[in-house]
Amino acid sequence: METFEVNVLGCGSAKPSPAHNPSSTVVNFRDNLFMIDCGEGAQKEFQRQRLKFSRLNHIFLTHLHGDHVFGLPGLIGTLALSGIQGSITVHTFDDGRAILTEIFDYFNRGLPIDVRFNVIKPEEAVVYENASLRVRTIPLDHRVPAVGYVFEEKPRLRHIDRAACDFHGVPLWAFNAIKAGEDFIKPDGSVVANTLLTREPGPARSYAHISDTAYMPSLASKIRGVDLLFHESTYIADNLEAARERGHSTAAQAAQVAADAGVGTLLLGHYSSRYRSDRVFLDEASPIFSRAVLAREGLVLPVRPGK
Repeated sequence: METFEVNVLGCGSAKPSPAHNPSSTVVNFRDNLFMIDCGEGAQKEFQRQRLKFSRLNHIFLTHLHGDHVFGLPGLIGTLALSGIQGSITVHTFDDGRAILTEIFDYFNRGLPIDVRFNVIKPEEAVVYENASLRVRTIPLDHRVPAVGYVFEEKPRLRHIDRAACDFHGVPLWAFNAIKAGEDFIKPDGSVVANTLLTREPGPARSYAHISDTAYMPSLASKIRGVDLLFHESTYIADNLEAARERGHSTAAQAAQVAADAGVGTLLLGHYSSRYRSDRVFLDEASPIFSRAVLAREGLVLPVRPGK
């Protein structure tokens, strides 16, 4: 099965902490890297995990708070100094395009990397698509415009049964059509059903990244059935009022969204530095949703189909 996994580069929140980097995650989809947010320290963790700069072509920003953005100017400079050429696309709001353009023009002028912008809005929309992957946005409820991202693998082609194809004399040039679902017509006009020549492909996989947001019960219908969900869990119930005021969620609320959406696995993160142990988030979430996991720097989670 082709690679589809999530690398955690940072899972802390706004106030710096010795325990965690600010927010940053990398989705590795078939060896193409897609970064979500770029807090301070992201590029160092990127290198620690032996990820390749040359495979990073898209950076998706959820919103324009510093703990999600401040690592980006340094990362772009490092990409250029590493000899990375070509282009990299930053997906952000129009304000982000204006601010970052000025920063890049000042600090990275003349460097060989072409930074492009895809201006997004706080709405439901497809913001990136290729032959095998679709990325869409979901508006979130935060103090500034914010979105979550859903990475959806497109349905895969059927698997060729080589022994069956050889038996029926299927030529190599016909394999692509057969993988796409076509029957095979022999020279004598007889038809060999596609189901005799192929096997079912594995189910398409999906990952939802829900960054800073107040509790949104309506999210469940927008991410229903995803295989892996990252949902911010800045606080636990002892700071419910602070969560409401600051546009964040508690671990229990993240777990409730996961349960309501019927997701495969819940990844907790964006921890407030006021808590001495991350374990409190898992202790609060697990009674509501048992398949919860604590994010930590260096964690790599495969996106697997099913529960």
